[in-house]
Amino acid sequence: MLRIHHNNVRVLPCGKSDSLTAETPESTRPVYSMSAGLADFLGSNRITLAISSYQSGRFYLISQNADGGLMVHERLFRKAMGICVRDADTVYLATLFQVLKFRNILGPGKLINGTFDACYVPRQTFITGDLDIHDLGVLSDGRIVFVNTLYNCLATTDERHSFRPIWWPSFISRIVKEDRCHLNGLAMDKGVVRYATAVSRSDTIDGWRDRRAHGGVVIDVQSDAIVCDGLSMPHSPRMHGGRLWVLNSGTGELGWIEQETRSRSTAFRPIAFCPGFARGLGFHRDFAFVGLSKPRYQRFEGLQLDRTLTETDSEPWCGVQVIDLRDGTCAHWFRIDGAVSELYDVAVVPGKVRPMALGFTSGEILELVTYEEEGPHVPVSCP
Repeated sequence: MLRIHHNNVRVLPCGKSDSLTAETPESTRPVYSMSAGLADFLGSNRITLAISSYQSGRFYLISQNADGGLMVHERLFRKAMGICVRDADTVYLATLFQVLKFRNILGPGKLINGTFDACYVPRQTFITGDLDIHDLGVLSDGRIVFVNTLYNCLATTDERHSFRPIWWPSFISRIVKEDRCHLNGLAMDKGVVRYATAVSRSDTIDGWRDRRAHGGVVIDVQSDAIVCDGLSMPHSPRMHGGRLWVLNSGTGELGWIEQETRSRSTAFRPIAFCPGFARGLGFHRDFAFVGLSKPRYQRFEGLQLDRTLTETDSEPWCGVQVIDLRDGTCAHWFRIDGAVSELYDVAVVPGKVRPMALGFTSGEILELVTYEEEGPHVPVSCP
């Protein structure tokens, strides 16, 4: 059982929109806005959104606060990338040169500072070096699997080395430090790697950049077969409801891969257009949570997304849109303006209404000490 000795975790005043930004200088703090029903939607479904922004080095937990408004909790991690929520108490995050494993230190029904129903603390760190890790997951045997984009392969962590390659596409001739096809996405299903996405089938350094408009592929990792091609910078393949969902990022579309069993032909079936570079995808019941980013250099050069934004008289977003899978409409949204313009991943944390996390850039992780003790003691709330 947990006994909490001391901590100085700050509790926020519970306004209609709270932001835990003690680590962030005033001049670089972003501006948040959201749909009127987003907080109630998260609270009634007892879920939290975990979001990463590699461009700004932020890891967000978005949830409903005690007053019914929205709570935006952030921590700083250099180049925050792929997120894997294994269960309600275990979250993984890829960063610049590490994979972090967070564990919730609170037991069921317990609160920290009378407010947060989970406190995710980084308990294990896997040092990988700079591999440009994108998506990540956990295999059924507990090993971490991640997309090693710089070396064009899927890999696991290793006690001796930076990584251990376990699979790479058949069109990649060797493991070498050259981002050739921009392998990026990973779809897991019950602890098994099922699919991966790449921007192209290029086998030369940086070759994918010349294939961004139509070179994207979805690969069946088990058979090494390409199940869908002709995509534009696909990202975030995910299994949900018996379907393989993909973000066709270069067109701004959320869709799924339909396979015709007789002819074995496949097709991408879009259900919604989202105004931005779609990257980062999570699900809860009949809803998809789509991460959106603004262009890095003003325009999405050479992509259909640029043309569609012009045709719809729209500006690109940075944020998350909640898409109703039943009709393709946007049910709720969360938008970020200002210093944060690009997101990488979006994941759903189930069963947690108001969680928080600890990072390395403030003193809180030094002050929070917990241990498990035998005896009749029960966990208590922090002072």
